[in-house]
Amino acid sequence: MKSKTTVLLGRLMRNIMRSPDTIITVAITPIMMMLLFVYVFGGAIETGTDNYVNYLLPGILLMAIASGVGYTSLRLFNDVKSGLMARFVTMPIKRSSVLWAHVLTSLVSNALTVLVVILVALLMGFRSGADILDWLVVVGLLGLFTLSLTWLTVIPGLTAKSMEGAIAYSYPLVFLPFISSAFVPTETMPTIVRAFAEYQPVTSIVNAVRALLYEGNVGIDMWNALGWCLALLVVSYFFASRAFQRQLG
Repeated sequence: MKSKTTVLLGRLMRNIMRSPDTIITVAITPIMMMLLFVYVFGGAIETGTDNYVNYLLPGILLMAIASGVGYTSLRLFNDVKSGLMARFVTMPIKRSSVLWAHVLTSLVSNALTVLVVILVALLMGFRSGADILDWLVVVGLLGLFTLSLTWLTVIPGLTAKSMEGAIAYSYPLVFLPFISSAFVPTETMPTIVRAFAEYQPVTSIVNAVRALLYEGNVGIDMWNALGWCLALLVVSYFFASRAFQRQLG
């Protein structure tokens, strides 16, 4: 499976590199949000930190990933509707290689997007006291988050009846960070909103990444973040596999 998956991964990555506007487009919205909140709203938001871009960056990274995984659904939808998926599965390759190629493409392309966002944040004053081990944990957590969301995107990519339907699900994912600790502390929110914000997955992941980057107390947030990501990964993988089998007839 490995060699065949690599070949299919290379096909998808070549398509992206020939038209890098996908990565640029995905990065633009989070970068614009970061610029807006830091330079327009940052002075009016009280987070208890001296550098608002440091507070903001973890949520912006999750927003970038949530936006980027939507293109996996679109690429799968195009492969299904063009008949390319049907031709692939008739070839002497393991059928799961087709899906894994799309999933790995999402991991690579989103990693590039995250790198672009971090570089812009550095220009805006982002600084971190994290050591190499902390950074490796951050990379692993963001990778797990990307993987879990990507398998979720596989489902509409295989089942949607239109291009709009294939990518529509990603909109709530992109805006979920707004109702979390990504932009402001949850303590400042009204009671009902705060209850939702404190117990949704983005808050745990944002808090864990923030603590790792700025030498905070990771504590229960890391376990909650891992639990959310693993649960979403298992459930998404199960239903994506079911959808793939139905697609093959």
